[in-house]
Amino acid sequence: MRPSLTATSLAVALVVAWACGASTRGDQGAGTITLSIVATNDLHGGLLERDGRGGLATFAGYLNNLRAARKRDGGLLLVDAGDMFQGTVESNLAEGAPVVAAYNSLGYAAAAIGNHEFDFGVAGPGVAPAGSSSDLRGALKARAAEAKFPFLAANLIDTATRRPVNWPNVRPSVIVDVAGVRVGLIGVMTIRALSATIATTTGGLRVIPLAATLLTEAQLLRENGADVVIALAHAGGRCTRFDNPRDLSSCDLSSSEIAGVLRQLPQGTIELVASGHTHAGMAHEIDGTIVMQAFSKGTAFSRADLTIDRRAKKVVEKRVFPPRDVCARVYEGTTRCDPQAAGNRSLVAAEYEGQPVTTDSAIARVIAPAVDRVKAHAGESLGVILDTPIRAALVGTESPLGNLFTDAMLSAIPDADIAINNTRGGLRADLPRGPLTYGRLYETFPFDNRLVRLDLSGAELRKVFEVQLREGRALPGIAGVRVAATCRNRRMTVAMTLTSGRTVHDDGRLAVVTTDFLATGGDRLLTPVMPPGGFPLDDDLPLVRDVVADWLEDRSGRLRESQFINTAQPRWRYSGTLPFTCR
Repeated sequence: MRPSLTATSLAVALVVAWACGASTRGDQGAGTITLSIVATNDLHGGLLERDGRGGLATFAGYLNNLRAARKRDGGLLLVDAGDMFQGTVESNLAEGAPVVAAYNSLGYAAAAIGNHEFDFGVAGPGVAPAGSSSDLRGALKARAAEAKFPFLAANLIDTATRRPVNWPNVRPSVIVDVAGVRVGLIGVMTIRALSATIATTTGGLRVIPLAATLLTEAQLLRENGADVVIALAHAGGRCTRFDNPRDLSSCDLSSSEIAGVLRQLPQGTIELVASGHTHAGMAHEIDGTIVMQAFSKGTAFSRADLTIDRRAKKVVEKRVFPPRDVCARVYEGTTRCDPQAAGNRSLVAAEYEGQPVTTDSAIARVIAPAVDRVKAHAGESLGVILDTPIRAALVGTESPLGNLFTDAMLSAIPDADIAINNTRGGLRADLPRGPLTYGRLYETFPFDNRLVRLDLSGAELRKVFEVQLREGRALPGIAGVRVAATCRNRRMTVAMTLTSGRTVHDDGRLAVVTTDFLATGGDRLLTPVMPPGGFPLDDDLPLVRDVVADWLEDRSGRLRESQFINTAQPRWRYSGTLPFTCR
């Protein structure tokens, strides 16, 4: 279903010039003007610099230089493609309020709503309803109300009205004025958004197809006077080279949601997409539309320049830049500060638009209260020193960090047989080498998910594992069981053996410990065996993060990654690569 034209027309008719410091008029005598569109995505609460990268105060230094340059010949438009809040202790303890405060000061014109904007649930502690009057989207609505820029969600539908959600300061699209050019902005989210957050916070909502939504909204925006239309899409792709925007050979187009969306649209529907969700980079042109995306956690930003004929209000030239690292110091001769760019180079002060990048003290002051609030807690030692990083990504067939988490989860429920947790998306960062603090653990698992205990049959568990092997790109972390997949007569056969040595038969019953996120349909991991009314859940069990912290404190001493990978007896055994198929 497409959005209601009546509701959308009303939203577009409320045209507001959301300048917020993002719009500057250029020289009115020039024949053309330049609009610089700067986009962030998947900040995930990344307020501060970490390991020499990121930090909104440093990012502001880049913006200040670009704004100064655009005063001469155009304007700057600053936008975000979603997942702003969830991810760090500084942001999470205030449910994203410090991010909104910083974005207000930075001068954002609009931001898309991403799947993780729903994670906090009710305003205040907890995500479960505190009573019958609790608003399960209270935290998100509170952040929207605090923002001096609109939150955009054109394809998020209220199932009661069958129209886009109608919340304060949340709308499908908006028109902003930048240097005399009317720019239409549309917000959309991935079609899988509601399965990638806690299900209790998204009841009564559904997400409709992106392409039809963008086409409808773009037409309405142009009818209402938009000269340029830009999509803020919390749906992205993945490319690895950025030297030629029209060379898509390094892009994984087969799995790129935004590329598939653009190929359903007539050329010229939108001029540019600021995308997100996949935590990857893009700076490319797909069927005439610029698509840009800059990784995650505020370590980089996207930029494109549109040259516009002042009289005709038409784009006459487009230029997209590679994702730009955010760092006060870069390796000499580069614009990068990640270790891969080091070589034999030394670090020097960063420059942008021909001027030194200076950290913005005003933004630092906005962030300071959130930092001070959690400083002592985040730096609290867990009594463990990691001799090596422990990675979330697959090493061989399994994730070392995924194994660590499920080992801790299994130990927390004495009668549990098996633990299951999602690794892809569930674990947000590696545990770094060195003394381990609560803040570092929080960044790895920033979600307030609780443990739940389920009773599953062997047949149900086998079905879950078969689906994960057949469809997955990264297998879940498991503990208490080893899974072996083979092919017999071109059909998959899955054998399961408990660590005690007992074979799991289809008619056996098993106590499975997992998270409330997965038990309510998150990542669709357990949906193949979910009963019609859902699993019965007990909300008295502890938070996953606290369970892991206690488990690490009990172990103390020194740990290394190899302790969580047993190559002789892997937890997952299969031949070839994922997805696993029998041909």
